[in-house]
Amino acid sequence: PYVTVYSYFLNVSLKRSNIFFISLIPQEPSNKRVRPLAKVSSLVNLISPSKNGAVRRFGQTIQSMSLRGDSKSPGMSLRAGSKAAGPTPTKRRNSTLWSETLDVHQKNTFSIKEIKRQEAIHELYRGEQDLIEDLQLARKAYHDPMLKLSIMTEEELAHIFGDLDAYIPLHEDLLMKLTEGTGPDGTVAHIGQIVIDWLPGLNAYKGYCSNQLAAKALLDQKKQDRRVQDFLQRCLESPFSRKLDLWSFLDIPRSRLVKYPLLLREILKHTAPDHSDVPSLERAITIIQEILSEINVRKGESECQYYIDKLEYLDDKQRDPLIDDCKILLCHGELRNKSGSRLHVFLFSELLVLTRPVTRNDRSCFQVYRQPIPVRDLALEDLHDGESRMGGSFRGAFNNGEKAKNVFRVSSLDPSHGQSHTLHVNDVYHKQQWLNCLRTAMGPQQQGAPPRVKQGHAVRVKRRSSTISVTISDEETDENCPPPL
Repeated sequence: PYVTVYSYFLNVSLKRSNIFFISLIPQEPSNKRVRPLAKVSSLVNLISPSKNGAVRRFGQTIQSMSLRGDSKSPGMSLRAGSKAAGPTPTKRRNSTLWSETLDVHQKNTFSIKEIKRQEAIHELYRGEQDLIEDLQLARKAYHDPMLKLSIMTEEELAHIFGDLDAYIPLHEDLLMKLTEGTGPDGTVAHIGQIVIDWLPGLNAYKGYCSNQLAAKALLDQKKQDRRVQDFLQRCLESPFSRKLDLWSFLDIPRSRLVKYPLLLREILKHTAPDHSDVPSLERAITIIQEILSEINVRKGESECQYYIDKLEYLDDKQRDPLIDDCKILLCHGELRNKSGSRLHVFLFSELLVLTRPVTRNDRSCFQVYRQPIPVRDLALEDLHDGESRMGGSFRGAFNNGEKAKNVFRVSSLDPSHGQSHTLHVNDVYHKQQWLNCLRTAMGPQQQGAPPRVKQGHAVRVKRRSSTISVTISDEETDENCPPPL
């Protein structure tokens, strides 16, 4: 019964909100395209702890995150037993160029450089329109129906969606200022100061970006509820979603922040050097970079604290006081020891912590495994292929007498710890990523005492992604860990 009720309510709600489904009558595809700005690499995934053995690396800034247009999040698979539906036309977005709004006579009055400048300004304007539309859709098609149908509580929705009512007027304000700054000929002569006056409002996103990791974890948890899963699936199959899932809409503001410096640089690129708008545009670029830097710091600290709060100690002696000084999580990931038991290793700025993923009262947490190792006491060895002996703790990790490749060892210089962990990485690239993370952490901590690194073969690696797959085992001579859970 609830499916019929909220399906009917959703249709009514969307119509009252001026969100209409597109007719099934085929439409001619648009051949109008906007020249895309330079893309940035997708290096950071704001997702809950991985369950596929990947290691997440955290040193990147928000500028290195992907743009919304770079990819589409895959939707959930159809429910078992459901019939495959025919293709549903998705909602189309206007892709008209600024120059295409002019007649031939008007176009001839502008230089090629000025046309390109106005195209870049128009791209900023239209991007704000799209963002506002997406934020309004997130509220009217997802937030409000789930609240009224009691699919989620108001507190849960606030935690996941943030303060949408504050973000929508912020971007509407920029649209209004750009409209007011447009002259009779359809051009914006001076955009720099308009943006400078508006940019401080983006500080409202500090809390939103800092909360994304926890918000995504809560959303993933709520998806286990059949009602939530069914509702989101129906939305995904509807034309208004453009085949994007809910998290894609919630991540759009963060993606938009990434794009502002690119848009402003594109406008500046096509602005004549002697144009009076140049100093203002340069200042605007500096301001947005400062804002993004502050958001990065807040976001990094929030993510670090998120995982610290999820650490669970079997003994109070395991809680190293240095954990309170950790503000940066350099990398972390799920892996397995020689017994096949899952481990999750965290490399904080001050500590290396090995844990076991566990669930307590439906809450996922990480039970600390052995004693955390202070980074200042870490020793690092880059081992040659085949240098590590086989058998012992490698039994089960390597097959048919195969030699150990892509291996390095971390150990504690403090004899009281008596810990040594040999890590096997899937390939040379990911091994180098681990070594880089460890050296980054060890450098500031061990000034005057260079890390003890034994170099094996030379490694040349291109930076591809931030995902590292590893397996980990203890040296047989240091087996003093508790039995697997």
